[in-house]
Amino acid sequence: MATGSLMSSLAPSFDLSILVLLGVFLLTALRQVGSVRLQIWQVMTLGALSVLLLGEISPAEALAAVNLDVLLFLFGAFCIGEALNRSGYLAWLGSRAVSGARNTDQLVLLVLFSTGLLSALLMNDTLAIMGTPLVLRFSRKYGVSAKLMLFALAFGITTGSVMSPIGNPQNLLIAVEGDLDSPFVVFLRTLALPTLINLGLAYAVLRLFFWREFGKGALVHFEEQVTDPELARVSKWALCLMLFLIGCKVLMVEFFPALDFRLSYLALLSALPVLLSRRRVEVLKNIDWSTLVFFVSMFVLMESVWASGACQGILDSLGPQLGSVLVVLALSIGLSQLISNVPFVALYLPAMGPAVSEGQLMALAAGSTIAGNLLILGAASNVIIIQNAEKEGETLSFVEFARIGALITFLDVIIYFIFL
Repeated sequence: MATGSLMSSLAPSFDLSILVLLGVFLLTALRQVGSVRLQIWQVMTLGALSVLLLGEISPAEALAAVNLDVLLFLFGAFCIGEALNRSGYLAWLGSRAVSGARNTDQLVLLVLFSTGLLSALLMNDTLAIMGTPLVLRFSRKYGVSAKLMLFALAFGITTGSVMSPIGNPQNLLIAVEGDLDSPFVVFLRTLALPTLINLGLAYAVLRLFFWREFGKGALVHFEEQVTDPELARVSKWALCLMLFLIGCKVLMVEFFPALDFRLSYLALLSALPVLLSRRRVEVLKNIDWSTLVFFVSMFVLMESVWASGACQGILDSLGPQLGSVLVVLALSIGLSQLISNVPFVALYLPAMGPAVSEGQLMALAAGSTIAGNLLILGAASNVIIIQNAEKEGETLSFVEFARIGALITFLDVIIYFIFL
């Protein structure tokens, strides 16, 4: 009787939180209410306000759910990305990076593999911030579909971040909580080859869906010019400082985990040259504040869904099967859509028990990361890309993303399952 009362008391919370989340998915897919065109951050904010007004989460709980570390990291990265883009230095770097591409095939391969490899070091959200204006410039410069360029960026950084403990926040959590002795060695040894194969498969899928874009004439290159030398100098110092601090973090994660420092410190210290410059007001006015609002709202909504106990109930029902690589991959991809990948990993790690193997941990890292290849809301980097693209008049719809992402995710699962 007591158990029945407990379940009945949990049911309304479960129903309302999950229903609100499903409504967010639906509105993200439609993005249109009457004559009103909604942006993703507005949809997520509406969802967060709904669970607050319905009493599914208290204001105090909502405030506690907001991850200030993530917000400060994104703020610092946005400042650097805006300075790089506004000064023209980012365009100059990009033109040098793809100057060897002779055609669309090589351009797409370069975007996929370069962003994939860089995301393993710079973290996927950083690449999303800096890469979006760059690939849109490639689209205009070379007459290539903007959607193709945005998909190559999104799938490249999500897939590439799998193979590093600092490629994304959930991998870092697995490296630390999983008590891995040499996390970079373990991740690279286990996940590098299948990840590179999956980047190649992403190219094949994009070629299938955008076949008209391939086989065109040779690309005509010209070097971009730095438009603001003063801001370019400042942003260059910020970028160099970020690369140096990332190198320090790699060493600390690998050899001195007790001395590790937060990602927010890394981003804020890197942004200091920009924030202390004479152009700071101009930069601050133009950073992507709406995406920061999206993250605040996402933390609140996901905390409400987490508190409903729905995902915990699914894990409890599976019991000993939680260690199966296929189950780990499937649950990681599915449940990461509901509560986001970092909370899912935080929930799943203790559920796997004390005798967890390296293979199981790597399956968790792979599954929770490639969840971002399935749906737009599966990875924060997808939202960053789309919101930044919409500032320049381009976008990817929910259905477009899911149509291509479902095939890529299916192929990803097969490859990781074979190797793990």
